[in-house]
Amino acid sequence: MSQKITPCLWFEHNNAEEAMTFYTSIFKNSKIVGIERYPSGVKEGPLANMDGKVLTGIFEIDGQRFMCLDGGPVFSFSGAISFQVECDTQEELDQYWSSLSADPSAEQCGWLKDKYGISWQIIPKALGKMLSDPNKEKSGRAMQAMLGMKKLYIAALTKAFDGQ
Repeated sequence: MSQKITPCLWFEHNNAEEAMTFYTSIFKNSKIVGIERYPSGVKEGPLANMDGKVLTGIFEIDGQRFMCLDGGPVFSFSGAISFQVECDTQEELDQYWSSLSADPSAEQCGWLKDKYGISWQIIPKALGKMLSDPNKEKSGRAMQAMLGMKKLYIAALTKAFDGQ
């Protein structure tokens, strides 16, 4: 696999392995590629008490490679970075939404936050075409409909876009 840029996820609660297993169970064509662990017996310094935790974990979600690590509470995830999942059907969108969403207060316009604090955008493939349509009235209606939703509904977006 040739991929020039690989996102690296720092898990502040030392649950990188659990997260890899979780994500690869949700998305088709996904797997854990490998895990390197912290050495055992370190009693001092930044590696103290990290015995067996994930030093680096490599996994793929639907063919996209990621790296992760257990790093402790130095960094945490921010909504400024999100992973976008384009869905063909409402059924697919609903499945990802129900599998990933863990914080209803963080849901808006197709965005959600999972149990690890990672933000996702679960969106219909057609949304980009709707929002960039040269007919500003149609694209504006789709935008207004989207802004009123937490989870996106393809039928409602389409109706708004079509002026129904």
